[in-house]
Amino acid sequence: MGIVNTEIKPFQATAFKQGEFVEITEADVKGKWAVFFFYPADFTFVCPTELGDVADKYEELQKLGVEVFSVSTDTHFTHKAWHDSSETIGKINYYMVGDQTGNITNNFGVMREGQGLADRATFLIDPEGVIQAVEITAEGIGRDADDLLRKVKAAQYVAAHPGEVCPAKWKEGEATLAPSLDLVGKI
Repeated sequence: MGIVNTEIKPFQATAFKQGEFVEITEADVKGKWAVFFFYPADFTFVCPTELGDVADKYEELQKLGVEVFSVSTDTHFTHKAWHDSSETIGKINYYMVGDQTGNITNNFGVMREGQGLADRATFLIDPEGVIQAVEITAEGIGRDADDLLRKVKAAQYVAAHPGEVCPAKWKEGEATLAPSLDLVGKI
């Protein structure tokens, strides 16, 4: 079964955010746009480059009403230690969720069988708690926060403009399409 257009499942976890440990649930996600950014483990190689890239775009995502939740199966204590010891991770102001039970990772279907680690996966969730976009890459392939930002803007545009769709490589302000019988075979 596909996960796009399904509602996120209930969860409870502790996250590290801006120097504090905070409790979060699915209720903290609903009512705003959200990104769940899963990665295998703290203190690794590709992961900090991705998390730092998202940190660089966090202010812009916040202006769009988007909250970011990075998730690994590490603890919130490990997230704090990594945040305090790495210049790249130290610039993160979004939630760093500890999912040591694997509940959230399993809810999203990205737990690596027998490893206890999350796949490298991104989920874009609308204010109703419904998953609108998913990206999953192999271990060695890092994600791009600019493309994530583009997808957020496209999803928000489509949500605000029923009957319109954003074509490939769409950027904010560019033309969209209104699917109709007249367009069949013309694109």
